[in-house]
Amino acid sequence: MRLVIVSYAFPPVGGAGVQRVLKFAKYLPSFGVAPTVLTAENPSVPVADETLLADVPPGVQVVRARTLEPDYKVKAAVWRNSTASAGGAARIKRALSKAARGLFVPDPQILWLPAAAPALRRLSADADAVLVSGPPFSPFLLTLIARAPVILDYRDEWRTAAGYEMGSRLMRGAADTLEPILVRRAAAIITATEEFRQNLLARYPELDPSRVVAIPNGYDPDDFADIAAAPPPLPYAPGRKFVVTYAGTIFRLTSPRGLLDGVRLLHARKPEIGKLLELRFAGRVVDTEQPAFEGTEALGVRHLGYLSHGDAIKALAESHMVLCLLDDVPGAESIYPAKIFELMHLGRPCLAIAPPGALSRLCERHRLGVVAHPREPEAIARVLEDAITAWQRGEALMGTRPEGVEAYHRRALAGRLAETIRGVA
Repeated sequence: MRLVIVSYAFPPVGGAGVQRVLKFAKYLPSFGVAPTVLTAENPSVPVADETLLADVPPGVQVVRARTLEPDYKVKAAVWRNSTASAGGAARIKRALSKAARGLFVPDPQILWLPAAAPALRRLSADADAVLVSGPPFSPFLLTLIARAPVILDYRDEWRTAAGYEMGSRLMRGAADTLEPILVRRAAAIITATEEFRQNLLARYPELDPSRVVAIPNGYDPDDFADIAAAPPPLPYAPGRKFVVTYAGTIFRLTSPRGLLDGVRLLHARKPEIGKLLELRFAGRVVDTEQPAFEGTEALGVRHLGYLSHGDAIKALAESHMVLCLLDDVPGAESIYPAKIFELMHLGRPCLAIAPPGALSRLCERHRLGVVAHPREPEAIARVLEDAITAWQRGEALMGTRPEGVEAYHRRALAGRLAETIRGVA
């Protein structure tokens, strides 16, 4: 079976967004599916991770088509201007920035399509199926010219992404207009959560439920090979810190404001406990979330910056507790961050700060640790205090090891995708 995977971002692009398609490309050949990847040659993205290229099998062809987008720094400046503070000059900048962003509908990556379209047209002529992964969602438009049956891959929900990431009424309108056309034309749809699947079927009841399949994200044991024999985090001793680590991008959906409020409360009420805490953030922090960190260095907050995927896993493995963040914003009830499955495989005690929904249910079902609501700093402070106190006493921090982890092995998930491809073809 021959599959064309269309993904705007692919290694050496870094970040969590590339992991899903990268692992599909790695493991699909084990199930008799030969993937070719169509991606951007010069993607306008914030981070790169050359180490991820080692996961691309030698037999997988990667075709790179140029995008007409400006450099990411230019796009970031446009975003900053669109949210600039008040004042005459700021208002003019804001108006110009919003006008510029309004030109790129449904998202700026539409500027990749002039080169990607002829490439897909050529590649799909010899393919049994085409899989297009989003976000970004403008590549979904390529399904209109594909010469093989199309599978749409929803890593996020289009409407939710249009609200929290793109922030433009025009872009949200584009999602409402284009999505029904494209999902009805698709031979199959896969979603990263069962909640995404149910939402799609509720919006489009005419869809055949058998054509919409939930295939979650997962973990790859190969990524943990370097830490397989690593010793556990250090026990309590005077002068040592209790290390809690978050790995991933901090933006509106993963805002740490509730967590940091809980840390402030812990320091105010139990300073002798609070001073033992070291809270590490590994990853990018977008401009809109930077103010949340003001004054937190004195509370033991440390920024490690963006780390390669392997170094991020190592930082998590060295921690006494790991974090998964999801703020209480519209659409969050259907989401669980892809990183949660790597935390699950790692087996470290996990504090998930999330509203009731997909992530909290996943944590409870697999006994991953403790869930606290992002708008309840009292509860967050209490969890941290209990964990640090247990560490001081040499007691187990929380619960047992996660259960049912094996179902999320990337190889098993690629096998489920292979079944969908065969059904489509």
